[in-house]
Amino acid sequence: MTTTVQETAPPQRARGAAIRRHELAAFLRSRRERITPEQVGLPRGTRRRTPGLRREEVAQLSAVGVTWYTWLEQARDIQVSVQVLDALARALRLDASERAHLFQLAGTTDPTPAASCPSITPALREMLTRLEPIPACIQNSRYDILAYNRTYGRLLGDLDAVPPEDRNCMLLVHTHEEWQQAVVHLEETQRLMAARLRAALAGHLGEPAWKMLLKRLQESAAFRENWQRYEVVATRSRYKEFRNPHVGLLTLEHTDLWLSPESGARMVTYTPRDEVTRERLERLYALTCGAPAR
Repeated sequence: MTTTVQETAPPQRARGAAIRRHELAAFLRSRRERITPEQVGLPRGTRRRTPGLRREEVAQLSAVGVTWYTWLEQARDIQVSVQVLDALARALRLDASERAHLFQLAGTTDPTPAASCPSITPALREMLTRLEPIPACIQNSRYDILAYNRTYGRLLGDLDAVPPEDRNCMLLVHTHEEWQQAVVHLEETQRLMAARLRAALAGHLGEPAWKMLLKRLQESAAFRENWQRYEVVATRSRYKEFRNPHVGLLTLEHTDLWLSPESGARMVTYTPRDEVTRERLERLYALTCGAPAR
């Protein structure tokens, strides 16, 4: 007697995953085809048939393998890390809604504070406002800038013009030209911040958001050099000097006000160390009164 085993239908979860992979593939193709080579600093060439970017160009811009990216657009069943999704989102110039859609199709959560910001209460925002003209912001242990007042938004450049997912002090001091020009002791600051980041990392090993930040920081030669020193520095208050493009040199006292028992979220303030800086902060605040607090 022969027994026939009927093939069972795939689980609903597997069907849903397959649908998401095909939607993700179609979404990536549509975003790739809308970007011209000139927009990302690539030559167009004379034999281009593909509308927008080629697959290999997206792979190059995202620092992923061409074969791997091709499989992604073919809806292959492959694992996608948040670091790769972040790189693709930046290479394809996705806005906040498109970025959220990308992570949702990939079946994962965007760990950036722009997508999942801890609750900043109205009381904290009121405190930031009341501190004007003293520059102040709220950061987490990863140096993500979660909220800030008007003066802080213009302290080292135009923070409002920076995409929310890039508002990270570590990234800005290593990759943002305007911020780098504003920091008087740039090399010392970069080395100190790398040491502080390594100290904070010990409690967050393996977390996707931290891995994503470290991957982006590897683009900076200065960070790579300092990171290999394996230096660790505890948080401490100290004075800083900034060259503000609107009011000139500012000499400030940096203070961290911790918002929880753990070394997590903190309010960062910069108080003036002399009367010249105090007057210049007041002028800077006056210049920013037309800009909304964030």
